[in-house]
Amino acid sequence: MERQVQLGKEEPYKATLTREQFLFFETRETARLMQEGLNDTEVVSKICKENVFQYPTEKTVRRMANLCVERLRVMNDPSLISAMAFLPADEAKQICLYAVMKHSKLVREFMVSVIGEKYRQQDMAFSKADINVFFIHLQEQNDTVAAWSDSTIARIKQVLVRILIENEYLDSIGSVRLNPVLLGKTLENAIRTNGDEALLPAFNCFC
Repeated sequence: MERQVQLGKEEPYKATLTREQFLFFETRETARLMQEGLNDTEVVSKICKENVFQYPTEKTVRRMANLCVERLRVMNDPSLISAMAFLPADEAKQICLYAVMKHSKLVREFMVSVIGEKYRQQDMAFSKADINVFFIHLQEQNDTVAAWSDSTIARIKQVLVRILIENEYLDSIGSVRLNPVLLGKTLENAIRTNGDEALLPAFNCFC
């Protein structure tokens, strides 16, 4: 049975991003298996049985397979799952980012309030200070985030930077300027159809 993942108004901030990462390859392989007509349980089972992700333990494979299914389902858009499976890598990575943003409140708010706002203001400068300020504000406003250890926050910051690099917002870890990004039409149309226009600034889209 397909899982429907709902985003609630009281969606919590989660620190699980430290071990979940961006997972483009894994999400793309999961999407491709979904296109074979398998249900979610069968997809996870096949990924585990064949160790599609090439992870060292079945426990890790199963956890990440379930996560990939959740991220794909949270988009609530079968056409995007198909696009994730078969579009060129640059467009598929944008869809993967959209899925991560839908699944993670933390990533969503960072991409919109930090990255999207920089594009809005045409301020392409980027530094660790931008991420630090984002987390300082979160810690001031949310008890859950305030309780996270410094090491947890440091690891999450690293994941966020790697996500930006993976999607070519940044050229490297040491980059101090954002690159202009161009949102693919397939994802843009889906975002508008799904009523997620508030996420468009994260993709440098303001039309």
